[in-house]
Amino acid sequence: MKTTILLLAGISAATATTYFQDTFDSDPFAAGWAHSEWKKKSESGEFKWTAGEWSVDASAEKGLMTTQDARFHAISNTLSTPIPPYTLGRGGKDLVLQFSAKNHLREYSFCGGGYIKLLPTLDSAKFGGESPYSIMFGPDMCGYDVSRIHAIFTNKDGKNLLKSDEIKLEHADKNEFTHVYTLHIKSDGSYEVLFDGNVKSSGRIEDHWDFEKKNIDDKTDKKPSDWVDEEMINDPDDVKPEGYDDIPKEIADPEAKQPDDWDEEDDGEWEAPMIANPDYKGPWSAKRIKNPAFKGVWKPRQVPNPKYDEDLVTFPELTNIGFELWTVNNGTIFDNIYVGDSIDDAKTLSDATFGMIKEKEKGAKESWEKARKNEASAEDEDEEDTESSEKEEL
Repeated sequence: MKTTILLLAGISAATATTYFQDTFDSDPFAAGWAHSEWKKKSESGEFKWTAGEWSVDASAEKGLMTTQDARFHAISNTLSTPIPPYTLGRGGKDLVLQFSAKNHLREYSFCGGGYIKLLPTLDSAKFGGESPYSIMFGPDMCGYDVSRIHAIFTNKDGKNLLKSDEIKLEHADKNEFTHVYTLHIKSDGSYEVLFDGNVKSSGRIEDHWDFEKKNIDDKTDKKPSDWVDEEMINDPDDVKPEGYDDIPKEIADPEAKQPDDWDEEDDGEWEAPMIANPDYKGPWSAKRIKNPAFKGVWKPRQVPNPKYDEDLVTFPELTNIGFELWTVNNGTIFDNIYVGDSIDDAKTLSDATFGMIKEKEKGAKESWEKARKNEASAEDEDEEDTESSEKEEL
């Protein structure tokens, strides 16, 4: 599989730049991936180079897997080629960040981050939650309450800006199989976020993150005193019908009959039970009509924002890449990382890796589960045979 990827990637090598690519076909710890020491050992989990407990092709699907529940997992590497200072609002060329993640031990609810970071110069041993980064991207899941794809940029003041509207993961997106996450930052200041090659979110970056906007509200502009912003009003011609309030909410059941064994001397005077009055219509209110004086929702006029910068932010030279996660449930496998300027190269990598296994994973999982079940049954039979032998000896 690796040879195929290299051959396909070579087609666009003359024009495209790949800053980093790793399919984890060889030992990652011999290729620069280094665990962080920012947390004490009792709080830290290690990544393991493995395809996990089940896979379609164990040799081709090896990646970095989280190994412990309720632990901080942090690991980083140096980019093969540094990303030159990049202007987010008009980069001049595209920037693509892509990887796959597989929560292969997921059962029912799952809780754990799955995002990757691009960072400036970094001491790998100190890589942690406080390390400044420029881009963070990937899934964040916890049960049914948190289920989204994070896409975070850092502005020129060092503040991390979350996307203004969440990129939701649907129920069908959350399972134990491999999925590919792609962030495509375009040279014109727009973006796309793709899930398994399908666009989940797109638009202009300045419209979807809290960078300074081109125009802002004029703080000196006040709503006129005669402004009418009530869109609906009571119809002045609608009058409460005469006797409306005299209609009772309940009435005696006209079909009820006094029981034959009713004794007024012992039971008192019989009264029919009360039932809801079908003629009762609730408290009266005039019908609502459109307000002829309605002028619309008032908004202050827009004025140029003196803080606006069409460049949005220029990231410094980015030299490192890493996963820094809090993982409640272990077993997430990260694989097939691509950082470059070609969405076509990213797709080629995805097709040659994810494309080869996506239709086969369900069968591979079922075969693994069947083998486990058979193994457990065999162990139970062995235990029963041992117990029978021991009883016969006695």
